[in-house]
Amino acid sequence: MTDTIDAYLPSLPGLPDPDLDRQFYEGVPAKRLIAWGVDFLIVAAASLIVIPVLGVLTLGLGFFVAPAIYATISFLYRVLTLTGRSATWGMRLMGIELRDANGERFGFGMALAHVGLYTLSLVLTIPLVVSGATVLATRYGQTLHDIVLRAAAIRTPA
Repeated sequence: MTDTIDAYLPSLPGLPDPDLDRQFYEGVPAKRLIAWGVDFLIVAAASLIVIPVLGVLTLGLGFFVAPAIYATISFLYRVLTLTGRSATWGMRLMGIELRDANGERFGFGMALAHVGLYTLSLVLTIPLVVSGATVLATRYGQTLHDIVLRAAAIRTPA
């Protein structure tokens, strides 16, 4: 099945070859899921601090827009942590990072695009389900937004 999908995907010349350098991709899907959970907890903890403070300061309005505050904190956290180091704190804890097709770490533009597409996939069910399937079905273990941006998650090189 992987050969069929990968035949339609562009190559990623700057990344280690999954067939020749398997150590860069071993366990990455599971590590990525755990990292996502860690990042969720970090964002939730920050939101549990910010939302009540804004709720009080805005005389209750902040409580009504709590989902928007959570989404904003999540978006900013992910963009800021991916910029430069190519990994959120959860990813760093798990020893993985994102790289573009040239093997480079994400700059601000790539981080912004990646988080934007990731956020869009959370809002729309079909891309979220497809992303889960593509992680398991592509040579590089890419989510749908990774495929669109020609990026992949790898184990952090020593």
